[in-house]
Amino acid sequence: MNKSIDERLRGFPAALAEQNELNAVIADISDQAIARVNGQKGPLADYLLAIKDNLNLVETETTCASRILKDYRSLYTATAVQRLLDAGAHVAAKTNLDEFAMGSSTEHSCEGPARNPHNPELVPGGSSGGSAVVVATGLVDAALGSDTGGSVRQPAAFCGLYGLKPTYGRVSRYGLVAFASSFDQIGVFAGTTELAARVFESIAGHDSLDSTTSDQPVGTFAYEEEQARRITIGLPEEYDNEGVDREIRERRDDLVTRLKNDGFTVKGISLPHTDYGIAAYYILTTAEASSNLARFDGVRYGYRSPDGQNLEAMYTNTRSSGFGPEVQRRIMLGTYVLSAGYMDKYYIRAMRVRRLIRDDFLQAFKEVDLILTPTTPSFPFPIGGKVDDPLTMYLSDVFTVPMSLAGVPSMNIPVGHGSNQLPIGLQLTANYFNEETIFQLSRFIEQQYTF
Repeated sequence: MNKSIDERLRGFPAALAEQNELNAVIADISDQAIARVNGQKGPLADYLLAIKDNLNLVETETTCASRILKDYRSLYTATAVQRLLDAGAHVAAKTNLDEFAMGSSTEHSCEGPARNPHNPELVPGGSSGGSAVVVATGLVDAALGSDTGGSVRQPAAFCGLYGLKPTYGRVSRYGLVAFASSFDQIGVFAGTTELAARVFESIAGHDSLDSTTSDQPVGTFAYEEEQARRITIGLPEEYDNEGVDREIRERRDDLVTRLKNDGFTVKGISLPHTDYGIAAYYILTTAEASSNLARFDGVRYGYRSPDGQNLEAMYTNTRSSGFGPEVQRRIMLGTYVLSAGYMDKYYIRAMRVRRLIRDDFLQAFKEVDLILTPTTPSFPFPIGGKVDDPLTMYLSDVFTVPMSLAGVPSMNIPVGHGSNQLPIGLQLTANYFNEETIFQLSRFIEQQYTF
């Protein structure tokens, strides 16, 4: 017999303790949810959710897994989180992440690394690894993460979930602690296409508190098999290379064969500037990070170093001891590419590449409705395996970064497991504001095929 929401919330601390080794949760806030449970109505009233700890929720700590925000308590609630609550959702936890969402493994956290539920010796992906883990283990039904360059899709692939990054501007960023403001987008983890769509629809839409949100209408997903069968699928040649694990390539090829046998039109396409994506992404996002994180200085909130004879020393010591090594690395890189004499050479050139990558997608969507690619080139890797090799770690996002540069919607879909019993994920990408098309094909695959 299924437990009621009230029973699940009251049993949440014990259930969380059983998963302690996975280190997925920074804060248990189920007591707050219990206080709101009576009379809660809406499309998400039957669901337990978690949110990444870079999303503000009033009267809870928001640490971004960083020492520099230790003991900081939110003074307001993020729009996306408030919309969850308005839809009846019961938010029970704030989840672990790479510090300030900078990472691909959830190892760069002051709370220690999160662990993959399929094998605790492996990473769950990042930066939203904690959110992926709590959904994959069934501790909650769905969770919010943030996706700057793959931080929802990659952990969804590593943990075997549906993980959506909406169109940039589809979901308000108000109350999301900024990493790279022109990239960041709040995304959704869920165990089914339908629930991912339902959560997305609850949080999407224009917000007067975020001027980058679109007033494009948000529809209600209703699966129609005939509509799904009319979708034309593109396969970019640039994503078919020897760097992709053999079993992931084979699973993609198997899915393509099944779709063709079911009458789908599948075309080869080209996204010619794909190879420049990682370089452009790490120039632009580090530049934005260096600007956004300048506000964390020990003066207004969060941690302040006790060591400092003057204001400058206090700034220096606070930021040196408050930020972890990966965040410091990105701040320094970003400051460098924005410095006099280098901005034109790096930042402006990366902006031009970003436009070219966007144009690649617009051209491709003149021919196809969806683009199918691997989400990651490899399976989850061992904890500690790449943490001292930043370049190799950054390449974990090689297949998710181009969509973030362009701002188009993209979702990981689980397609079974490899011979190592680890999940395999593939990525569906649509044109701007066409999340509905992603949901249609995802639901068709989920309903029609077993892997």
